[in-house]
Amino acid sequence: MESKYSQFSTHLILILGILIMILPIWIIFASSTHDNLTLATKGMQFGFGDNFLSNYHNVVFTKGGFSKEITLLNLFLNSFIMAIGIATLTVVTSLLAAYTIVYFKIKLASTFFWLIFITLLVPLEVRILPSYQVVSELNLINTYAGLILPLLASSIATFFFRQFFKTIPEELLEAAKIDGVNSWKFFIDFLIPLSKTMMVAIFIFMFVYGYNQYLWPIIVTTNEDFWTVIMGMKIIFMRSLVSSFSYVILSIIPPILVVIFLQRWFVKGLINSGK
Repeated sequence: MESKYSQFSTHLILILGILIMILPIWIIFASSTHDNLTLATKGMQFGFGDNFLSNYHNVVFTKGGFSKEITLLNLFLNSFIMAIGIATLTVVTSLLAAYTIVYFKIKLASTFFWLIFITLLVPLEVRILPSYQVVSELNLINTYAGLILPLLASSIATFFFRQFFKTIPEELLEAAKIDGVNSWKFFIDFLIPLSKTMMVAIFIFMFVYGYNQYLWPIIVTTNEDFWTVIMGMKIIFMRSLVSSFSYVILSIIPPILVVIFLQRWFVKGLINSGK
């Protein structure tokens, strides 16, 4: 009896949590299918309207910006390139950093790791000016490299890979050494296959992180050809309330799809990191 009550309480809390997260998104989506007059006179709507196709068609294909040449597709492309670049390069750099810290007998390895980890306490806002100066001196303003490179190093990703590598039995390394496997081949043939789920988990986390960036892109881009989806919201909000709601719904689709398609590996990666 107590077990059934516990299960009921757990499921009830879970359902309430889902409703709290989903309900605001549904209201935004439902409101985006109405016209501006309905929203202005009756407020946000819970039911579905009759202007779904026309509202979303206008948001996707109507050109805006200072040049009147920017569409939502351009913004999506820039955000996708930025997010993919940050996620991919973060996985590579963090994987290599963790491999060096765990498997190479270097002096002060633990000290170097904790110096990397401490940077987790330093937000982007604190290092925004020196980062901008470096990017500016390298002539990377208004480039994809300028959007991606300053954000590709992640202390939390390095931490997760380090913790995962420490769960791998040392006997595997010893067996590889006996077979004459060098460091690079051990990394490629042994650690990479074992780290696939962790790599996917970090990739998803960093993809969402890169996709949602606003402060850095708005500082490092003066050309609207490199504007991202988050930056483009100011264009849409100036049009109408319906357009802004439609834009919000469309903007959350890419990260949702990435999480849905890769969720199985994402969960496995998080479970493995805690071992």
